[in-house]
Amino acid sequence: MRSGRVTSRRSLTPSAARLTMSLRDIGYDFPAAVADLVDNSVSAGARRVDIVIEFDGSASRVFIADDGSGMTTYGLHEALRFGSRQGYKAGDLGRYGLGLKTASLSQARRITVVSRRQGATRPLITARTLDLDLIVELDDWIVVDPGRTPEVDRAREMLPEDGGTVVLWETLDRLLPEQNPEGGWARRRIDALTAKTSAHMAMVFHRFISGEVGEPLVITVNGEKLRPWNPFAPDEDARQELPRRTFEITIGDVSGHVSLQRFVLPSRDAFSSPAEFEKLSGPLKWNRQQGLYIYRADRLVQWGGWGGIRGIDEHTKLGRAALDFTTDLDAVFQVNVAKMRVTLPAELRPMLERPLTELCLRADDAYRKTSKRSTGDKGSPRSESSAERHTYGLALRAAAMQSGPGDYAAFKRIVESLRSSAPDIVSDLGLE
Repeated sequence: MRSGRVTSRRSLTPSAARLTMSLRDIGYDFPAAVADLVDNSVSAGARRVDIVIEFDGSASRVFIADDGSGMTTYGLHEALRFGSRQGYKAGDLGRYGLGLKTASLSQARRITVVSRRQGATRPLITARTLDLDLIVELDDWIVVDPGRTPEVDRAREMLPEDGGTVVLWETLDRLLPEQNPEGGWARRRIDALTAKTSAHMAMVFHRFISGEVGEPLVITVNGEKLRPWNPFAPDEDARQELPRRTFEITIGDVSGHVSLQRFVLPSRDAFSSPAEFEKLSGPLKWNRQQGLYIYRADRLVQWGGWGGIRGIDEHTKLGRAALDFTTDLDAVFQVNVAKMRVTLPAELRPMLERPLTELCLRADDAYRKTSKRSTGDKGSPRSESSAERHTYGLALRAAAMQSGPGDYAAFKRIVESLRSSAPDIVSDLGLE
């Protein structure tokens, strides 16, 4: 009651069985669920994360082990509490106090966490299990001591001597078919998910793996050390980089800065090799990988597409941009629990329109030059004067664009009129 006197009060504790089952469907896929646990490792100061995905029929299992700060018994209990009371510092990759539980339960029915606190006077190993079947049976928010099983013993052995944490997923009912979990289809599915997870980690955490953010983070999947997949092809000499832009946004009592870096990737024939061109196409391939790559505290949370500012176009597929914001702006960007989706603030959209349009114009230009070469335009190399005209045209388009949408629309009408009345002038200005 907001006013008046409270005469009675009753605590309405939610059903553990019902709520826990519903939290399994927040929206994680397998790679995103694993990434959420890697977030916890990074926040705990880990410099190494080992992911082990093992197919063993219905007994298949997943281990995620790190060398982070580890947890005390109390800390482990809090980590397994839904809506943990622990606070998050600025820059932490955690968000709601739900990730460990919701990410794990989205894939498995039994989650065991084994941890050793770094720097503790008595570095005891603590292990606790969150068993969905037991929660459903008792309808209670409980964790249990898992005892000593072969899998738990393996998790203990994976712990570094000076501290760390291992998360073990068992009963992978969301990954394996109920019928014939030992069959070939189930094995192929686990193999495919393993490959997909490797690609996902290499992309989402590429700044951490490459050492752009502090000491390099080592991530392995089934013993294979991952190499970072940077969507902006930093090693390609022919890549174009446009000036960085920074925007200040204030929404309600929340304010902060957002940065934008824009890149035009080389066309196929300008790449260092066909293999590198294919590699940079990304998991979604060139068309769907164009657009905004949105980073929260240097961790990639959304990629592909232009955030509703413009549509995907074959001619702009070489254009990619990094949009960075800090955790202080989480509410403004409406970061979801799975950290897989954000919403561009309405205040930011008009600020992005001009720089993104300029990027798309340059990407379109790079694409069209490639198309001319690939369709048999085998003429002589562009002369110096021709190259200068091309530069003039690009500069005129960019200047018109920066003047505003109305001016750019008028500029395009003028160019179209000149095409019919004075085509030579259009050519001389590099606007053909």
